[in-house]
Amino acid sequence: MPQKIFTAAQRKTAFVWAIIGAVCFSFKAICAKLIYREGGVEAVDVIALRMLFSLPFFIGFGLWARRTQPYQMRGQDYAQVIFVGFIGYYLSSILDFMGLQYISVGLERLLLFLVPSIVLIISKFVLKKTILRAQWLAMMVAYSGIVLVFWHELQLPSSNAALGGALVFASAVSYAGYLLLTGELVKRLGAIRLVAYAMATSTLCSVLHYLVVRDWQVLWQHSTNIYIYSMINAVLCTVTPVLLTMLAVRRLGPALVSQVGMIGPVMILGFGYWFLGEPITWIQLAGTALVLLGIGLVGRVASAAKPV
Repeated sequence: MPQKIFTAAQRKTAFVWAIIGAVCFSFKAICAKLIYREGGVEAVDVIALRMLFSLPFFIGFGLWARRTQPYQMRGQDYAQVIFVGFIGYYLSSILDFMGLQYISVGLERLLLFLVPSIVLIISKFVLKKTILRAQWLAMMVAYSGIVLVFWHELQLPSSNAALGGALVFASAVSYAGYLLLTGELVKRLGAIRLVAYAMATSTLCSVLHYLVVRDWQVLWQHSTNIYIYSMINAVLCTVTPVLLTMLAVRRLGPALVSQVGMIGPVMILGFGYWFLGEPITWIQLAGTALVLLGIGLVGRVASAAKPV
């Protein structure tokens, strides 16, 4: 099947989708911290509520895709969808939320933004994909900004920092694998169908995990604030970024989309200050400028019309 060539305008639109998705996705760390501050919750509570509140939206997406985009799925398709749903929305999320119990949102962002490096390395050395020099340059510029923005986070004393960091790093590896796998799978199934089926898989995994380690009744005995934050986490930080990211991957490819996600540290600066009271320093602002420069370089690459 010939690869579809998207125009520069279509790729620029996808670039905007990727930015919005990254911004919304970044806010999930704030939601998780706010939920933990309420007390009485664990990572499995956060992920179970997030997925259950998201599920109705994705069921609707799946029904719409079946009616408007007919495609006869094969056994291999189902197996791949189940796998990407497991590693992308269940495994990476549960590891991330577990890590957030021990480290700050700043350090969590720094670790998660190893994803572009992981994607690029796998793309080049395992999948034998061509990586443009501009992509490497964009990553280096943006990463230098990330290090400046969050360098002090690495100095924060915490007896569980190593455990939290290891969990979030594992989450980054899992999410990088998901991006690479969906980059090929979305071309066959379509973005909407893939998102809907993968999220249904993730929800099932999350619920089963919860049933194994927690009493089901506890999930519905939390404070009202926890359910409000969980709904925001579901709609704004899950449904919206998952859909926009998948659409962007279809037009730009996983490597570019993962690099666009570097705008997250910029947003975490503001979100952390506004919602969690975390301070903003001049060093962080300087790093933010470098991140924005890196994102600009990524945008120039993304606007070049070519098959992905």
